[in-house]
Amino acid sequence: MQATTILPNFALQYMKLKFYKYQGAGNDFIIVDNRENEVDHRNPALIEGICNRRFGVGGDGMMFLQQKDGYDFEMVYYNSDGQPSSMCGNGGRCIVAFAKYLKVIDSETDFLAVDGPHYAKVSDSGDWVSLQMINVDVIKKDGEDYVLNTGSPHYVRLVDDLQNVDMYEEGRKVRYNDTYKAQGINVNFVEDEGDHLFVRTYERGVEDETYACGTGVTAVALAMAKYQNRTGEISTPVKVLGGNLNIRFKYDGEKYEDIFLEGPAKKVFEGELDLADFGY
Repeated sequence: MQATTILPNFALQYMKLKFYKYQGAGNDFIIVDNRENEVDHRNPALIEGICNRRFGVGGDGMMFLQQKDGYDFEMVYYNSDGQPSSMCGNGGRCIVAFAKYLKVIDSETDFLAVDGPHYAKVSDSGDWVSLQMINVDVIKKDGEDYVLNTGSPHYVRLVDDLQNVDMYEEGRKVRYNDTYKAQGINVNFVEDEGDHLFVRTYERGVEDETYACGTGVTAVALAMAKYQNRTGEISTPVKVLGGNLNIRFKYDGEKYEDIFLEGPAKKVFEGELDLADFGY
């Protein structure tokens, strides 16, 4: 009788998952402190269910902060379709803010992501993060458009009247064309508004437009420097649907280095899920 009483209580506790919701310029994420490896997150249906905006918490992706030898922490990221993803820039900024919230870090960090090590600085308030991205030395052309990898693959097209572009339809035309449909690509449209760039992004894995994309705005800023023949130390303000970001970098006409994605990263709320509700 005693064992029968204890086991259901243990199972109930095991099924509870503490989570935190963060957003960076409208790019929103569910984050879990998994330093004790309590959650086996290799479960696409579980991730997809939690990210669902009607039946779950809702998010563009889900991240797990984990222990990693030689680093302050490891960032493990999944798209909202439940599949492991390439690097997410705004996700990286949000998990840095989360690490500060947990007191894993103070004002600076070196952490590991899927595309390698990253350095970042976070404000004293914890809601502004400057994240160093990988260096880029190859930008290809696809007709008049640009293709490059900033931790995730991106397609960049300069357009007019971006506010009225149907991003779902136009983004899918590129993402699912014969060239890119097998591996997928993120599609960015940009309009030069003089003192800043206006960018909208269709993201693979989400398969829709998101309010912001960190690796996307980074790709756009680099491609526009090439398009405009700008070199030296460059700082590029970018407006996205969810707010404002900044990308600064050095470009010598061939390679891009010291690339930083900068912007807000804020905790929205925290809660607890019963994983049994998601079939876990």
